[in-house]
Amino acid sequence: MKKGIHPKYYPNAKVICACGNTWTTGATQEVLRTDVCSKCHPFFTGQMQRIVDTAGQVERFQRRVERARELREEAAKREAARRERERARKIVEIVDEEESVEPIEGLEEESSNEE
Repeated sequence: MKKGIHPKYYPNAKVICACGNTWTTGATQEVLRTDVCSKCHPFFTGQMQRIVDTAGQVERFQRRVERARELREEAAKREAARRERERARKIVEIVDEEESVEPIEGLEEESSNEE
């Protein structure tokens, strides 16, 4: 190995977790601090309902999911309103077609009386 290009190695580096758990390991830093460890991480503790939030990422994700749900509901309402308008438009068209086919009452009798 070349001299002077490698970082100093600490064979008894101390690792400190946010939960208070500590252990020693080999590292290039004398003291390491971590947010989660095998004692407090939900995957290892079996508490999968607990979500580890780092820098508000989980809250931001939950807000996006909520906003997407609101947008889907709003889109469904708009689609239902559009279908209702289309149905009403078709009913009006059917009624218009029926009226144009049927003769107007009394008009036929008046025209035969004039002759």
